[in-house]
Amino acid sequence: MQIIGLCRFSFPALGDFQIEHDTIKDRRRHLYNSARLKERLSLFESVTLPSFRAQTDEDFQFLVVVGDCLPKLAFDRLNDLTADIRQVQIIQRPVDQNQKHRQTMKQILQCARLQPDQPCLQFRHDDDDGVSVDFIERLRDGAQDGAGLIKKNQAIGIDFNNGYQASFGPNDIQAAQVYKSLLGVGLGMLIAGNCAHTIISFTHNRIGRFMPVISYPDRPMWIRSLNSSNDSSRAEKQKSQLAPITPDTERAFAERFAIDLDFVRRAHSSA
Repeated sequence: MQIIGLCRFSFPALGDFQIEHDTIKDRRRHLYNSARLKERLSLFESVTLPSFRAQTDEDFQFLVVVGDCLPKLAFDRLNDLTADIRQVQIIQRPVDQNQKHRQTMKQILQCARLQPDQPCLQFRHDDDDGVSVDFIERLRDGAQDGAGLIKKNQAIGIDFNNGYQASFGPNDIQAAQVYKSLLGVGLGMLIAGNCAHTIISFTHNRIGRFMPVISYPDRPMWIRSLNSSNDSSRAEKQKSQLAPITPDTERAFAERFAIDLDFVRRAHSSA
């Protein structure tokens, strides 16, 4: 079964974000701020990409969508960071004031389906988050568990609701294990053949209103990064719940997410 992931790297269309802007120019100014881009690239390199390199199931696609106006230095850096990951495809799209963000992403996902008449697994992923090294494997297992449900539904959600929230810096790394349902990270969707829905068709935290959802709380499956450029207005409150990372958590980050915290510290020192 085909598995497709979608990651929007600072894509400056309007809509589908909590922090909104009146014009594309304003959105670009916000997303392409040099300090913000440096932070996002550091998180993408040190938190997001390690686990996608180390997936126990290598049969997936990871689409990284950028605007054709992304500054060249950032675009070149993205290409360098992902050059050794064969599953990654960087997709450039033009952006204009009348463009519907959600519709653009739906079109990209629909075009990526190799056999539209067959079921497909999809997931969305933010460029500052991480997933476990067995995320793809367990998504595929979830599709098998949902085989009966998908016969009666156009789509079903596959939600891994056990993970970590964490903040990363050169000298201070903090984390807390949490249980949160229907986040943008650690959430997949099994889509029936000949169905036009995509993982981006629904607001992630409302998916349960439109389809059955299978939840797996058994082990940590994601890391949600809390940083200075989070789109969520709740990020600052969530940061206050974090604690300095422990040796056990550091081992879990290495084993479950392929994250080297010494490398994280160096990456953020140079950001």
